[in-house]
Amino acid sequence: MKLGFIGLGVMGRPMALNLMKRGHEMAVYARRAESAAPLVAAGARAYPTPAEVAANAQVVFTVVTHSSDVEQVALGDDGVIRGAARGSVLVDMETISPITARKVAQALGEKDIDMLDAPVSGGPMGAEGATLSIMVGGKPTVFERVRPLFECLGKTIVHMGDHGAGQITKACNQLALLVTAEGTAEALSLAKSCGVDPAKVREVMMGGVASSRVLELFGKRMIERNFENGIDTRLYYKDLNIVLDLAHELGLALPAAALTMQNLNALIGRGEGRNDLSTLIRLVEGMGRGRD
Repeated sequence: MKLGFIGLGVMGRPMALNLMKRGHEMAVYARRAESAAPLVAAGARAYPTPAEVAANAQVVFTVVTHSSDVEQVALGDDGVIRGAARGSVLVDMETISPITARKVAQALGEKDIDMLDAPVSGGPMGAEGATLSIMVGGKPTVFERVRPLFECLGKTIVHMGDHGAGQITKACNQLALLVTAEGTAEALSLAKSCGVDPAKVREVMMGGVASSRVLELFGKRMIERNFENGIDTRLYYKDLNIVLDLAHELGLALPAAALTMQNLNALIGRGEGRNDLSTLIRLVEGMGRGRD
């Protein structure tokens, strides 16, 4: 199949390569030529605009960053909507507002272009290993058309409902992940302050009910003080803003999310936005020292 991929960062690049490994033709667009270079070296063809990518693809995937980026890539003057043929599909795979997902889907639909919002969970390792969890919103018939492509990228693939449902599911995922990361940082900080080895505390917790992927991955990085080369805190900050905006719209109180947001905001203010989320433990430990 002729595919397009827009957004070739830490997640998009390995995802596009995995699709190419399954024999699909690939057209790509990236703002920086160096981001597209590994794909071009593997046989992809680079184009100067998203519109030209769409003109040369039956299905276009996007993995950009913000809701505004998606609107520009999809609906801008050089966007997908300007080049995509009727019956083609845009698959949007980053984490954005479900309101934006529905807006873009409606605008594309008026041109007979289908859209799926399909954010993922699993991080760079999941992208490289094609083991991502993919949560999808959109028409069931379009989902079934694209499912074989999703199977090149992930292991858990679930159709969640209409447009925006994938993004709502991702918001729930990020809420649970971030509140758990806050609890992990506090638990390991408490252990250290009490003179007990945090690594051994984590080992015990991993064998009990408190076990989680967050404790496994982020807890390990917290103990090792490994705060680089993960997923930037600034991206989780963006995601939690989406969660809190949804809650505000619904009149729903999320006190644990609000507390966690205060800490993420503090990390951004300290210039740690490009460090891994595990840097949260430094903030928690610093609060304790501040009370001494």
